Amino acid sequence: MEKIRLGKTDMMVTRLGFGGIPIQRLSEEDAVAVVRKCVELGITFLDTANAYTTSEERVGKAIAGNRQELIIATKSGARDRENIEKHLDLSLEHLQTDYIDLYQFHGVSTFEHLKIVMDPEGPRAVVEDAKKAGKIRHIGITSHSMDVAKEAVKTGQFETLMFPFNFIALEAADELLPLCREHDVGFIDMKPMGGGMLDNATVAFKYLLQFPDIVYIPGIEHLWEIEEIAGIVQRSTGITAEDEAEMQRLREELGTRFCRRCDYCQPCPQEIPISLVMNSAGFAKRLPPQRMFSGWISDGMERAATCTECGDCEERCPYELPIREIIAERTRWYQEAKKQYQEQVA
Repeated sequence: MEKIRLGKTDMMVTRLGFGGIPIQRLSEEDAVAVVRKCVELGITFLDTANAYTTSEERVGKAIAGNRQELIIATKSGARDRENIEKHLDLSLEHLQTDYIDLYQFHGVSTFEHLKIVMDPEGPRAVVEDAKKAGKIRHIGITSHSMDVAKEAVKTGQFETLMFPFNFIALEAADELLPLCREHDVGFIDMKPMGGGMLDNATVAFKYLLQFPDIVYIPGIEHLWEIEEIAGIVQRSTGITAEDEAEMQRLREELGTRFCRRCDYCQPCPQEIPISLVMNSAGFAKRLPPQRMFSGWISDGMERAATCTECGDCEERCPYELPIREIIAERTRWYQEAKKQYQEQVA
């Protein structure tokens, strides 16, 4: 499995990594088997997060006794010192390790949150102290906002950036990737298959293989998925005319309904979390039903039912998506799916 240097971290990691969201849906035995299969195939970069319920614990059990050969990345969405310290301690416990190779500030998609995580007296201080103590080795950031991501790279305070990138959401190629190279920030590609919305792994990874200095972390739920993707990555001979035609067909089919989670559509007068609603079908493919139909996801989807179809969001959307139409569709789908789930567990 080919390795690359991950920016200024100087860590050598496999270009193909592992994304730890979908294993929440599995039994513990199956989840551990998936992670171990990734390692058997030569993958050394494993990404998870405190927010992914059981994911860290399952990764920890899977890699027990094999830690030294792997690069472990995890994240915290905390925005205060107390909680990020708590998350870090829990991550170390769950992963069964005394250090984390890459610790990332999770989901920093507003300038307000970027300011908070950069505050030398805030959560940043906890992470810096942990780095000095050897609990973590490198510091990164994840984002869904292009403008925030570019600013984060320019600050020089982060060694890696995780950002969505695929052959439909390809905006990062023009400005963000060159900026990361200029500042020697390692680029980690989340959602290489569009968060589950792209079914053709061959064209998805052939597109990404054009960029030799990025790490991609598809979320893996089944053994056959990682075997298929590893085969594509290791045996690809480049993009063919047929591949180009298929990518264009999928762009035309999905591009007019594919939310990039940039949140330029906000604020919503009804306080609807629009990108959550727009991407709910992808979440359903990756998250266990108990998470999908409770908590913040349930709250956001219930809020979607209050849409007045004012159209403010569509006027702001740079991709001219039919947001009102999609919100109505997703709301109807979610309410029916939640009803069926509640009947099953009753």
